[in-house]
Amino acid sequence: MITALDPKTALVQIDMQRGIVSGDKAHPTQPIIDAIARLQTAFRQAGLPVVIVHVEPIGSPASIVRSERNQFPKDKVGQQQQQETMLANHFFDIVEPLAPQPGDVTITKETWNAFFNTPLHDELQQRGITGIVLCGISTSVGVEGTARAANEFGYNVSFATDAMTDTLEDAHDHSLKNIFPRIGELGTTDEIIARLAERD
Repeated sequence: MITALDPKTALVQIDMQRGIVSGDKAHPTQPIIDAIARLQTAFRQAGLPVVIVHVEPIGSPASIVRSERNQFPKDKVGQQQQQETMLANHFFDIVEPLAPQPGDVTITKETWNAFFNTPLHDELQQRGITGIVLCGISTSVGVEGTARAANEFGYNVSFATDAMTDTLEDAHDHSLKNIFPRIGELGTTDEIIARLAERD
C-alpha cells in the first residue's frame, strides 16, 4: 500500500524500448504503456521529474562475462554487428507515447541497475529528490536492479504494480511478493496519482 509520496518524488521509467517491450511478456503490454503514460502526465502536471531510462548493454563489462544464458557476443566485431542490427531494428527506441518530452531526464545504462555508472543519482540529488516511483520492464531485472540500488542510496521507493511486467510471470511475482515489500511500498497507478495530490 502506498502510504505517502515525498514532496520531491521522481517517476523513473525503466527500459520501455521497442526491443524489450516486444515479444512475449507475462502481461499484455498495452495496459502497462497506458498506465505509464498516465503516470508521466500526472508527474509533469505536478512539476515533478520524469526520468526515461533505456539500456544499451552491448560491449559492457557485464555483457561479456561467462554466463549460462549468453545473450551477447564477446568479440568486438560481433558486438559491432549486433549493435548495428539492433539500431537498424529500432531496438533502443522508446515506445510511443512514452518517449522523452522537453524537461525530462534521460539516462542510458548498460546494466540492470540504472544507478550504476550513470548520472542518475546526481540528477536526482540536484533536484532535491528523496523518493522515486518505479515502473517499466522487466520487473525482476531492470526494475528490481534499480530498486535495490535506490534503497542503498536511501530513496523512498514506490512501485507501480500495474505499470510493470516481466518475461516470466514467476519472476514478476517473486519480485512483487518477496523483494519489493522489503525495499518500498507497492500500489496501483491510481493510488500513486492520488498520493501525488496529497504531498505535503
